Amino acid sequence: METAALVVVLVIALALFFDFTNGFHDTANAMATPIATGALKPKTAVLLAAVLNLVGAFLSTEVSKTVSGGIINESAVGHTLLPELIFAGLIGAITWNMLTWLLGLPSSSSHALFGGLIGATIVGFSASGINFGVVLSKVILPALIAPLTAGVIAYVATKVAYGLTRRYDGKPDGRSGFRWGQIFTSSMVALSHGTNDAQKTMGVITLALITVGWQSGDPGSPEYHNPEFWVIVACAGTIALGTYLGGWRIIRTLGKGLTEVKPAQGFAAESSTAATILASSAFGFALSTTQVASGSVIGSGLGRRGSTVRWRTAGRIAVGWLLTLPAAGLVGALAAVMVRWLGGWGVAIDAVLAVVIIVGLFLRSRRNAVTHANAMSDVAESGHAVELPEVPGPTRRTSRIELMRALERAERKADDAERAAKRAKKLKKSGGTPSEVKAARKAAERAAQKYAEAEKAAAAWEELSASRRARAKLAEWDLGVDDQEGAR
Repeated sequence: METAALVVVLVIALALFFDFTNGFHDTANAMATPIATGALKPKTAVLLAAVLNLVGAFLSTEVSKTVSGGIINESAVGHTLLPELIFAGLIGAITWNMLTWLLGLPSSSSHALFGGLIGATIVGFSASGINFGVVLSKVILPALIAPLTAGVIAYVATKVAYGLTRRYDGKPDGRSGFRWGQIFTSSMVALSHGTNDAQKTMGVITLALITVGWQSGDPGSPEYHNPEFWVIVACAGTIALGTYLGGWRIIRTLGKGLTEVKPAQGFAAESSTAATILASSAFGFALSTTQVASGSVIGSGLGRRGSTVRWRTAGRIAVGWLLTLPAAGLVGALAAVMVRWLGGWGVAIDAVLAVVIIVGLFLRSRRNAVTHANAMSDVAESGHAVELPEVPGPTRRTSRIELMRALERAERKADDAERAAKRAKKLKKSGGTPSEVKAARKAAERAAQKYAEAEKAAAAWEELSASRRARAKLAEWDLGVDDQEGAR
């Protein structure tokens, strides 16, 4: 029992460290776009995110109950080796989290946690120890549906925002009022991050407490898997601290990835992210906030006129997401093998290896300091999946307006050409000098040429008003962006 208690203490310490890494790993999810658009200063944004992560952790416990009483089949597993296996799973999650943080790979802290726990449990007890129905319904399916849903919502919201403010097209600061809205929407994203991500760590600690009988309440009660108040406080405080202290490494890297985000687009992306995560938290779905935020950024980018998808970049991000669960599961499984073979010594070896790996990765990160010139956040990386023109092509409404103007211009030029031709004929009949007649004819020819040009312009605008593809061809692209994409 003393050994189990020691392992639970190690699990709690390691879980809180994972919570800390989750905080600094996901800070940019809430604050990437408001900093990029100038809605908030970096220091204010990170402090606001930390406070709201703290508040959000107290709002709900549904996700915590999914982790503590849903993913692992406690009746099949028993409590003999469960604390040790939770410890092994956390090692897998933290190792993958730190490695992707160092390499700048797109990943999900949430899926790293689930992968580590699932891999360790399968090695420790076989596949019967996992409730695959819960994993499918509350982890896998939300992971597939939520980013797509957030992207669609952000796409529609961006279209609506630009449609309502169309009269400001061509004015750089015409939609700057959305910056004020971003202060609210980015705050909601930070709040939703606390309601979802902090609870996953609460669930892990609660599961460890249940295994050694330290959880208060009736085991048969549906409220038994609710986290203790001190667990909520500890997890909330840790993720808030990680958000504030570690967030600077991510925040400083945002200059590259999101410089093209406009206020209306950022407002739509954040609104979509917050709505998706808050709704999912209420149902106990354990989402990846990184994936939801990235889906919103891509969707809002597509909502801007003239945008195209860089499928290579989008595919690289998707592969990074898909690798997270199995990769963390593999590391968790290897740590669990040590526990199965060596028992308590295996736990000690795992702990030493975890410290060595974490310290090694941190020291390695110090050798190549991350600046705005050489890295970007996961969410900023997703911004490169959508290619936007420097100047979008004209809208259908603009094309129709220009068509009407071109037709009026052609009509005026036709009248001018007719008057010039009559004047030349009149001069010739009335016996005007040869120089006067010649000048009148040249004037008539010029008027006829301008009339032909006006008719040609009207025909071009008529084609543009009927063809979206033709309008898109008029977009002006920044070749530097394309060159950067090719280099990547």
